[in-house]
Amino acid sequence: MAGGITDTGELYSPYVGLVYMFNLIVGTGALTMPKAFATAGWLVSLILLMFLGFMSYMTTTFVVEAMAAANAQLRWKRMEKRKEDDEDEDSSSGVSDSDVLLQDGYERAETRPILSVQRRGSANIFEITERVEMGQMASMFFNKVGVNLFYFCIIIYLYGDLAIYAAAVPVSLMQVTCSVTGNHSCSVGDSTKYNDTDKCWGPIRRIDAYRLYLAAFTLLLGPFTFFNVQKTKYLQIMTSLMRWIAFILMIILALIRISRGQAEGHPSMAQLSGIRNLFGVCVYSFMCQHSLPSLITPISKKKHINKLVLLDYILILAFYSLLSFTAIYCFRNDTLMDMYTLNFTNCEIISVAFIRYFLGLFPVFTISTNFPIIAVTLRNNWKTLFHREGGTYPWVVDRIVFPAITLIPPVLVAFCTHDLESLVGITGAYAGNGIQYLIPAFLAYCSRKDTQLVFGSGTVNKHLSPFQHSFWIVFVLIWGFSCFIFVTANIVLSESKL
Repeated sequence: MAGGITDTGELYSPYVGLVYMFNLIVGTGALTMPKAFATAGWLVSLILLMFLGFMSYMTTTFVVEAMAAANAQLRWKRMEKRKEDDEDEDSSSGVSDSDVLLQDGYERAETRPILSVQRRGSANIFEITERVEMGQMASMFFNKVGVNLFYFCIIIYLYGDLAIYAAAVPVSLMQVTCSVTGNHSCSVGDSTKYNDTDKCWGPIRRIDAYRLYLAAFTLLLGPFTFFNVQKTKYLQIMTSLMRWIAFILMIILALIRISRGQAEGHPSMAQLSGIRNLFGVCVYSFMCQHSLPSLITPISKKKHINKLVLLDYILILAFYSLLSFTAIYCFRNDTLMDMYTLNFTNCEIISVAFIRYFLGLFPVFTISTNFPIIAVTLRNNWKTLFHREGGTYPWVVDRIVFPAITLIPPVLVAFCTHDLESLVGITGAYAGNGIQYLIPAFLAYCSRKDTQLVFGSGTVNKHLSPFQHSFWIVFVLIWGFSCFIFVTANIVLSESKL
């Protein structure tokens, strides 16, 4: 995420890329969506979900366009470097200085970059063959202030991600283990609401159990922040498989309960007070822009990439709607958990103990594998942000300070609160807003401007976004900044009422 240009990797077909994108987008945020749906009302939630899905698709096409422009610029720079080397060889082989100067002056007068690109075939100059990460695109198209703001936004988002992960695992463990002890076995999903001060095991309160699990989670997974961790292919397959089994199980179990007439949910149409968290959850649940270079570049045929991405968004929208609507009609609003999987640890919902524990502990398995990867990514972003050209960090700074500032803040946030809906909502509404709307819009604007400057106004980017009119960029920017203001005002007003 922070890095520059990396190898493309093994190529795969467009439909495999479609599956990978689906798996990337449908993650932890989907588990908090049913509660957000119930809080905001089904009609408001559906309208906002569709609108934010459309906005996310638009900015995804902006990022793809910027990737193509970045590839074109890299090719142009290499061609210019090759031409300069050829000219140096000619001058050293007996060509007079005056001839070189005349030729060079003529080429410069004729805007050499445009001619050199056009002669070598401008149709393929925008082909996406090299993986250019967002950090590298920011450094290519933004000024220094823009680059720093980009990294600041990415870092805040990753901190929020880690805080959500650090809270989700202990919450799941607390809910499952506290519910199978004492007099309230299998009661996680029933109408009983537990306070943090309620007993868990003997004198140990639920909040104490949560913090013990948080400490264990930090001690077990925190050390990976100090080393390099890579996500293996087999680990990705395993977590994806577990995720799909869990989601399909929850949808089927909710549908069975509804078909038997056991549904308890009576969701309202609209509750404006819940829009703030719903907005953040939806933004978080459509997040993929920061990983698009790794996802799109290896696709073998990119001719219809925008149509495939659109199909992906339609499928994801249908999936989110199905998951959320079955949830809000199956369970009462006040019994829906922040982590939806925990609603299925109740014996009345499912009598098979293995399935109860699988769904209850599902976030523990999947999130635990992602936490070290996100932590290493954040650590590398910090290093890139403070990197000085040609400079190196002392061993203590590189191996101790950067990992420590990566790990400690999210763990402290998770220690102070385990309100997952709010954590997801705030992360999505602020940092997610920047990554999903503002940064892609600025990338599209600056890449178009640079493309015209380097290649001329007649050159057309073959991966130009369908939303090529400047109105759409302005619209996204206005929407993004308006969301910042709306969410902040909503938080202030909510706090003042308290």
